[in-house]
Amino acid sequence: MTFTDVHTAQGYDDLPRLMSLMTGDEKHGPAATSTLDVVWVLYDRVLRVSPEAVDAPDRDRFLLSKGHGPMAYYAVLAAKGFLPESLLPGFGAYESPLGHHPDRVLVPGAEISSGSLGHGLPLAVGSALGLRAQGRSGPAVWVLVGDAELDEGSNHEAIAYAGAVGLERLRTVVVDNASATHGRPGGIAARFEAAGWSTATVDGRDHQALYEAYTAPHPGRPHAVVARVEAKV
Repeated sequence: MTFTDVHTAQGYDDLPRLMSLMTGDEKHGPAATSTLDVVWVLYDRVLRVSPEAVDAPDRDRFLLSKGHGPMAYYAVLAAKGFLPESLLPGFGAYESPLGHHPDRVLVPGAEISSGSLGHGLPLAVGSALGLRAQGRSGPAVWVLVGDAELDEGSNHEAIAYAGAVGLERLRTVVVDNASATHGRPGGIAARFEAAGWSTATVDGRDHQALYEAYTAPHPGRPHAVVARVEAKV
C-alpha cells in the first residue's frame, strides 16, 4: 500500500492562525495547546495515513483519547488536508461537524469519538489486537492520552494487558502537563516499564526529540512516549 505524501500541505508555522479561527465557547484551551507539537510531528513525519487513505486497511491509526479541547487536532487535520479550513470558524456551533469532542462519523480522519477520559487506550489495545488477528503487521496504532487520564483505572488494565501480550504495533503518547491527581513513584514512564513497555521521556515541544522517541526501535514490546510540556495553570 502506497500512501500519498501529506508533508506538502500547510506547515507548522500556520498552525497558530488555524487555531485562532476556532473561536467557539471552549473551556479546554490548555488541553489543546499542550498537544500541538506532539500531534504535528506525528502527522508530519511519522503516521502512514493521508486524506486519500483514511479507510485504507494498512494505514496507521491515530486515536485521540485526550478528546477534550481538540482544537490543535482539528488545526493539524486542516493543515494536512483531511478537512477544509473553512470548517474551522464554525467550531463548536450546532451545525458544525467540529464539536468540542471529536465525532468519528463527522470528522474526516478521526478514528474514534473521544473525550470521555480513560477510553482511548483500551480502544487502541483492541485495535492492535484486531490488526494482529487479521495478520496485518504493517499498521501501527497510536493513541494520545493526557497525564490526568492515567488516574482512570481502565488505562492501567490496558497497560498491563498490552505489555503482557507484547503488542509491538501499539504506541502511546502521554502528554504530561502536570495535571494528574495521583503521583506515581518513579514517574509516568516507570508505570509503563513495570508492565513490560519500552519508554522514552522527552520535551514535548522539541520536534526532533519527539521524532526520535516516536521512531525508536522496541521489538516485541509496546512503546510509550512521555512528552513533557509546561504545567497547566
